[in-house]
Amino acid sequence: QIKQAQLLNQNAGQLAAQIAAQRNDEFQARLSSRTAAPFSRVFWVAPLRAWPEDTLRVRRFGTRVHAALNDAWQPGQRQPLIWCLIGAGLLLVAGRWLLDHLLLWLAARQMPDGHLRRSALAAGVALSSVVIAGLAAQLLRVGLNWNNALDADLDALAAAVVGLVLFAAYVTGLGRALLSVGRPTWRLPALSDLTAQRLRVFPWLLGAAALVFGLFDRITRMLGASLAVTVAAHALIALVVSGLIGAVLVRLRHARRALAADGKPPAAQPVWLAILRTGATVGVLVSWLGVATGFIALAYFVALDMLWIGVVVATLYVLSHLVHDLFHTLLAPDRSTGQGVQATFGMGGNTLEQVAVVLSGVSRLALMLLALAIVLSPFGAGPRELLASVTQSLGNLHLGSVPIKPGTIFYSLAVLVVGLLLVRAFKGWLATQLLPRTAMTAGMQTSLVTLVGYVAGLLVVVLTLAEMQVDLKSITWIVSALTVGIGFGLQAIVQNFISGLILLVERPVKVGDWVSLSDVEGDIQRINVRATEIRMGDRSTVIVPNSQLITEKVRNVTLANAKGRVLIKLPMPLDTDAAKVRTLVLEVLREHPGTLDTPAPAVTLDNIDAGSLTFACTAYVNSPRDVGTVKSAVLFEVLDRLRDAHLPLTRPQNMVVRNLPPEDNIQSG
Repeated sequence: QIKQAQLLNQNAGQLAAQIAAQRNDEFQARLSSRTAAPFSRVFWVAPLRAWPEDTLRVRRFGTRVHAALNDAWQPGQRQPLIWCLIGAGLLLVAGRWLLDHLLLWLAARQMPDGHLRRSALAAGVALSSVVIAGLAAQLLRVGLNWNNALDADLDALAAAVVGLVLFAAYVTGLGRALLSVGRPTWRLPALSDLTAQRLRVFPWLLGAAALVFGLFDRITRMLGASLAVTVAAHALIALVVSGLIGAVLVRLRHARRALAADGKPPAAQPVWLAILRTGATVGVLVSWLGVATGFIALAYFVALDMLWIGVVVATLYVLSHLVHDLFHTLLAPDRSTGQGVQATFGMGGNTLEQVAVVLSGVSRLALMLLALAIVLSPFGAGPRELLASVTQSLGNLHLGSVPIKPGTIFYSLAVLVVGLLLVRAFKGWLATQLLPRTAMTAGMQTSLVTLVGYVAGLLVVVLTLAEMQVDLKSITWIVSALTVGIGFGLQAIVQNFISGLILLVERPVKVGDWVSLSDVEGDIQRINVRATEIRMGDRSTVIVPNSQLITEKVRNVTLANAKGRVLIKLPMPLDTDAAKVRTLVLEVLREHPGTLDTPAPAVTLDNIDAGSLTFACTAYVNSPRDVGTVKSAVLFEVLDRLRDAHLPLTRPQNMVVRNLPPEDNIQSG
């Protein structure tokens, strides 16, 4: 029985693969099929010929619907239908108004301060539209089919209508939430009021188009309408949907120009938004050209796919902000939830912020992957199926042992571009969000971000080569050439690069240290992968290769938070009261705010010679950089105190000058 089950499993897998292959072939054939252009006479001949039969089907369907409505209006079902109609009307009118105001009250009064209010309100508005419209549509369906007045086909059609209403309501609700025309301060995206006003009607138009065209497509499939009518309907749907999307792009451009003319330059667009606008522009052009040239199936697919991608991207935008704001609000160290997590797991505030950043990043990445899977699945096929027919028509080209295919080139470029964008976004996330909340120094953060960028960039290149089906053996000569180049011309660069990695790991010096190297002495400003920047005392910057910091002797004055020492030597006459001088100088050293109590200041008698006493005065400060300032201030104060106490310092011996006799007398003598 186990063996039979395994054989059945294998047969089922093979059958599923065959079905998927046939389905993909049918999908490709449908997209690559071409009909007569709508501008030609041939295009309208077939619908006119099939018009009598299609009209007959519509009349039969109308008769069935009329009979079902009569049954629903019978005395036994009239009252439930009326109550359902009243309930649906109340939901659409009063229910939506009450729910919107309830969401606004909850966001303003119950939600904590911050960005979470806006993202939560946007998500709530979108979901409330779905709930209200879905409940109203379901009430109508229940009222019409109270005592099973609808047959199986009509009930299935009613269920499909409820699903279409849900999707259309979600489109309009998502547009209302993002534009937020009536509440500009609650608007989630960075849109101007002029832009929001000009776009406010398009969510309703797109939702209505999705509902009407979806219902029409469902009815034509249910009636078994002729192919000619279906093709004409698909052409109309492609033109209307792509036209609405094109109108949105035009309105956006006009709004930006109007703001620039008023002296209000619009904010810089993120990279993903520019890519999305470019893709939408190309999609509109492809859809209209497809209808004009007879590739109606392709135009229909592109138009609906643009609408679907727009809905998914807008949903991803709202959910990404909601997840980000939710984690940063709940895990904030100054909030009760964050303090509870700290007390439970015994973590500090910085660690809690790091956890919030990591959870936010992982959640947003999961949402991106889920959105990508949803985008590629609505019509049961992805971009590979779209490019398969083009690849077959162009044939298999090769550059040496590397196959040149449109699909391969497209996906290789996509992997390279998306990979570099992800690397850039990940580096920005590390540099601006995660690493600043760690105990790493600024130099270590910069070095780590650079290192991650190099490693991730190399990984992207490897993945691109793998997508291009490039065998590593075929680029052996490139590796050999690079090896020779590294051996001769790039040896110093590689040495400095490895030295930078050693500095990153061992950390003998770090940003902020005061180091002395050969004739260079100053503060380390930045540690890059190749070289280190040192700020000199004259405010100039010296760039030192990292290899010198590894191979040569380096004096790190501030390693392990070293303290600075102030040393002053005072020469005094032999008859000076040494105890009085010691007491006076100690008072000055202890009173200065820059000196430390531990180690304590000290005054010792360093030397006694024939002419004077030498006192060694020692005090410690927090940093060697403070030695000069503290020493100068202490000297000024000590000189004033000694002068007031009539304790003079030892003066240098005066030079004795004698008048020598004339030169002639010296010679005669």
